[in-house]
Amino acid sequence: MQRMLKDKIPSHIILALFVLVLMSACQPATPVLVYITPTTPPTATEAQEQNAPTDAVDGTSEVALPTTVPTLTPLPTLTPLPSSTPDPDVTIVGPIIGEDYVVPPTETPKPPTIVPSPVLSPTPIPPPTATPQPLPELDPAQVGVQLFTNVTMEDWEDALNRMSYIGSGWVKVQANWAYLQPNGPDDFGQNFALFQLHVQAAKKRGFRILVSVAKAPAWARPSNQNFDGPPDDPALLYNFITFMLDKIGNVIDAVEIWNEPNLVREWTGVHPLTGQGYMALFRVGYDAVRAYSPDLMVVTAGLAPTADSPYSRDDRAFLQEMYAAGLASYTDIAVGAHPFGWGNPPDTRCCNPIEGRGWDDDPRFFFLDTLEDYHNIMLRNGHNVQIWVTEFGWPTWEGYSTEPPEVFFTYNSAEQQGWYTIRALEIGQQLDYVGPMFVWNLNFANETLIQQRHEIAGYSIITPLTPPERPLFSMLHVSLNPEN
Repeated sequence: MQRMLKDKIPSHIILALFVLVLMSACQPATPVLVYITPTTPPTATEAQEQNAPTDAVDGTSEVALPTTVPTLTPLPTLTPLPSSTPDPDVTIVGPIIGEDYVVPPTETPKPPTIVPSPVLSPTPIPPPTATPQPLPELDPAQVGVQLFTNVTMEDWEDALNRMSYIGSGWVKVQANWAYLQPNGPDDFGQNFALFQLHVQAAKKRGFRILVSVAKAPAWARPSNQNFDGPPDDPALLYNFITFMLDKIGNVIDAVEIWNEPNLVREWTGVHPLTGQGYMALFRVGYDAVRAYSPDLMVVTAGLAPTADSPYSRDDRAFLQEMYAAGLASYTDIAVGAHPFGWGNPPDTRCCNPIEGRGWDDDPRFFFLDTLEDYHNIMLRNGHNVQIWVTEFGWPTWEGYSTEPPEVFFTYNSAEQQGWYTIRALEIGQQLDYVGPMFVWNLNFANETLIQQRHEIAGYSIITPLTPPERPLFSMLHVSLNPEN
């Protein structure tokens, strides 16, 4: 392995820093702060929630959910995560699409099918009156969950305890560059040191680690001080990835180059909001990873499933632009995807619009359509690599005291969130072109975000409620640990 960083920080300074970090862990816990940049699409009114049958992959015309979750293995005693207060140094956001989203009139709603739809061996979601079906057995090596890392060591160990109980093989974390290096390219301060300790602790537990690099610091993007975005000079990303790998590369198994670059909030700066603009950054990130190791998996940024708007770029068109800029020449990578399902079951394909209910009239709202559309684009461009689902999930606002951020959060109960996620994992593991899938998210919810009506709280498996664990928590444990 070639290490590119020559001017390492003296070891005695690093040792002193770690001592300070460990000493601080023994003091009364000070809340680690998080600042959330809210999504601000224009407001519109969605119609009332309705329930209607949908079409399953296996042709079943009526697919519903059980009214109760099957009897599951008892949970261990776990400590709820603490709430936090805003800190302007951190920005973490999940999937978005405007509540008044419509497909542009010039766009064909459903792309042409290039390959036949796969024949899946389903575990149908049983109807409410039926005896709940056994949860499917899933391969832990193909399942991951994203964790929030800006927490104390005590809270991080609590999160890892929960992950060990779930039993997945992967952990995903975001390397928020702006948070890790706020003061310059050689910055290795407390934020970076704590991130290093967190990732190393996860590796010691036996997890494989996917690190998603995103959010250039202000000093790296003087052209843009208002939104998250890439560095003005891509070479700065090369330097950061080299620096990061020098510190923690020995415990990293895969690197995702950026996050949802087809959104204005993630990609404001000198580079155009296009697939070609992203590829200028991807090439540099790829070269930095390969200079360190020929074996680390490199994953393209998961795109947000959305259409052209003042806030976003069509993800299907964006992916095709990436191929026009040479993506197919990279044969040792994976293509990232974020196939969120909103309020639609994972078995269903577009479109099955329900009168008076939104979020069900375009392929971008459907888990399977997004996967199949991406795969078809890849095949058209002769790119025979896997899709890695670096974020996916279904939200629910059940039990929270505030109004949900979007009406589709009311479409899903907490139990539906669990059934849909498990079924999506089962579908993904039946598709040879799909690799590891990462559930969004474990522990992002807290009281502050619920009061702010922030979307990421609806996707969290661990909440401030009593009990804190959503049904999905135990359902994952059962599917990933069938012998227990």
